[in-house]
Amino acid sequence: MLLSPKNRTAIQARLKLMQGPARLIHFTQALDCPACPDAERLLSEVAELSGKLTLEVLNLHVDRARAAQYGIERVPATVVLGEKDYGIRLYGLPAGYEFAVLIETILLASSGRSGLDPQVRAALAELRTPVLLQVFSTPTCPYCPGMAILAHQMAVESEWVRAELVDATEFPELTRAHAVSSVPKTIINGAAALDGAVSGESLAAAILQAALPQGISTPH
Repeated sequence: MLLSPKNRTAIQARLKLMQGPARLIHFTQALDCPACPDAERLLSEVAELSGKLTLEVLNLHVDRARAAQYGIERVPATVVLGEKDYGIRLYGLPAGYEFAVLIETILLASSGRSGLDPQVRAALAELRTPVLLQVFSTPTCPYCPGMAILAHQMAVESEWVRAELVDATEFPELTRAHAVSSVPKTIINGAAALDGAVSGESLAAAILQAALPQGISTPH
């Protein structure tokens, strides 16, 4: 068991706050993925702790159609679903501080409500083009969970937003490609970057700026 009896009890109590059902769809592979066995085992132990939570395990290469359906290209990867697919993905083994993101995202997806402040919701309502948020984190970063959960809240709020938590230590090529030298770092649509933890208002403003056609900026 990866979860101690004490942790199981605490997680079970937290999952009792689920307001509806949630599903985890986990993608793995047998070779060249050192974190995959522990990721699958950990999710299995978590899923056992609530009757409202289910887990489906798929192979990235065998279940190619399902992987394409959810836009999964690397493993370990976990899709968190509520009554619908909000576009929330977790890449890597959710260990350390990242484990809190998994649990809180399950609760978020089960509720179907973002919990964002009204002004942030109003800003996101202006979106009309797709936006991808990639929050890079590490298991030892205490500031990362807040940023990752904020991004996931925005994915629940807006059908135009997808949000991914990416473990920077497990995906070094992706980390280098986005010049991630510290975490949390949030990449918007593969280009714009926000360093550190920011407010909901700041992230919403950055999202709207990144969604504008190239060459157009908002007035100052």
